[in-house]
Amino acid sequence: MAWVFFVYGAQKLFGWFHGQGLDQTAAFMADVIGSPGRFWAVVGGIIEFGGAIALVLGFGTRLVGLALFGDMLVAMIRVTWKTGLHQPTPPGYELNLALAALALVMVLMGAGRYSLDALIERGLLGTREDSAF
Repeated sequence: MAWVFFVYGAQKLFGWFHGQGLDQTAAFMADVIGSPGRFWAVVGGIIEFGGAIALVLGFGTRLVGLALFGDMLVAMIRVTWKTGLHQPTPPGYELNLALAALALVMVLMGAGRYSLDALIERGLLGTREDSAF
């Protein structure tokens, strides 16, 4: 999941992985979400790119999962909903739905014991029951 969001965010922000880059993404966002398109392009790119990095580290996982869930809801409602489910061209909302569900799992379950979240929690709470780190 993190890799998918990393690629999508990098496409929006930097034009990596054959992406459109910030200017074209901003124009697209202005059309589908409204003005200011550049603001929404940056917000979406940061949520996806930065959120992917945070997920890999297990940092702020529940908050990041919530942001990614919202990001996918907006993508479904504003971009792919009118196409329907399982449409080849243009694509339907099935990928957005799957990613939203996975993001919601991250919100509900958190990152797990081998994450920065767990390490911070153990340090802040002073518990030493798990000496994995």
